[in-house]
Amino acid sequence: MSLAARLRLRLVLVALLSFTLSLPLLLAQQPPTLSRIDRERAEDMLQVIGNDMRKHYYDPRFHGVDWDANLKLAKAKIEKADTNGRAFSEIAAALDVLNDSHTFFLPPQRAIRHDYGWQRQMIGEHCFIIRVRPGSDAEAKGVKPGDEVLSINGFAPDRANSWKMDYVYNVLRPQPALNLELRDPAGAARKSEVLAKITETKHVFDLTGENSDIWDLVREGEADRRLSGWRSETFGDDLMILKFPQFFFSAPQIDDLLAKVRKQKALILDLRGDPGGSVDVLRQFLGGMFENEIKIGDRVGRDNHKPMTTKKPRDPYTGKLVVLVDSRSASAAELFARVVQIEKRGIVMGDHSSGSVMESKRYPYQIGAETIVFYGASITDADILMSDGKSLEHVGVSPDEVVLPSASDLATDRDPVLAHAAQSLGIHLSPEKAGKLFPYEWPKD
Repeated sequence: MSLAARLRLRLVLVALLSFTLSLPLLLAQQPPTLSRIDRERAEDMLQVIGNDMRKHYYDPRFHGVDWDANLKLAKAKIEKADTNGRAFSEIAAALDVLNDSHTFFLPPQRAIRHDYGWQRQMIGEHCFIIRVRPGSDAEAKGVKPGDEVLSINGFAPDRANSWKMDYVYNVLRPQPALNLELRDPAGAARKSEVLAKITETKHVFDLTGENSDIWDLVREGEADRRLSGWRSETFGDDLMILKFPQFFFSAPQIDDLLAKVRKQKALILDLRGDPGGSVDVLRQFLGGMFENEIKIGDRVGRDNHKPMTTKKPRDPYTGKLVVLVDSRSASAAELFARVVQIEKRGIVMGDHSSGSVMESKRYPYQIGAETIVFYGASITDADILMSDGKSLEHVGVSPDEVVLPSASDLATDRDPVLAHAAQSLGIHLSPEKAGKLFPYEWPKD
């Protein structure tokens, strides 16, 4: 992997983000610390990203937004910003006016590692804690899986703003603590301030010389890949359950995977939590489920309109297929599930997906000479219209069978969704056993 490719890994902070809240309302106050140099850097970032948007955004009319006026307003707000966080929020807000899930700002990475110690998810129309890191302040404060999240810093999470809150609190402006209002499975409500674990890292990385810090970055990338690899469980040759966490694998890896899948009479493809990834991986993997080339949809770009099809496999998988999705399934995962529905290739089960389906390209940038600041942007270069003529953006995939875990299921680590899918294929799998098949592994501090 080239040095540039390794550095670009550091820019990929989130998979998909839909961000339409007013950012200043979400950002906590802090003492004014924005220097003249930092302000000029923020203005330069805005200008560079704004210019690339003019060149590459798939809709040259910007959905009716006056792009020049939008950038002018953002610059005026940056001139009044008193912190880097607020300056960066104005850049993010300038892109947000397009209400596009795949167009967003990637701010410079901070010299800290930030962990709240808990994770949440929309399940149906409610938000729940799904896991808590052992030894965290969240665990010490009694936060538990199955707790319903009523508010975070005074904001009630819902399907429209959940990704936005993740973006603010995890990427744009991490907080030292979050104030949670929770309700346990028994119905008792409580409030708790949960501290984040903040680990200081290097403020400056030396990417040259004998003791280069580049290997620290490479090791982090290797750890990320290990945690994001697929996992599977087989029941003889009757069923394979495949946990497929993201669409970022090589063509030979997908070929090897399909060879294993073909040995099974049935496949449960678990795309829950899958944020999507490579179009090429989608075309290859989805193509392996059909005997003939299948149209995924039409790619509607800035200057062209062309069909997107699967790759025709040499030896397709013809067994039974069940696809699982949830509120975090996005992009390529949603396209996969929807094609399976449209072509009547299998059954989609679980929860309504996120509705974050566009095609985009990441643009890495840098400012500085001897000391370089990296930042980036994701810019949508195409919409995808399915073969039924409809876009999944802000719509998502509605499962053929809606199957949701309850608060008590989350609290006791049961997975009724996977258990129901297995039962539909004639395999007895209890929710308790299903919940233990693919244990979550927390990233190292």
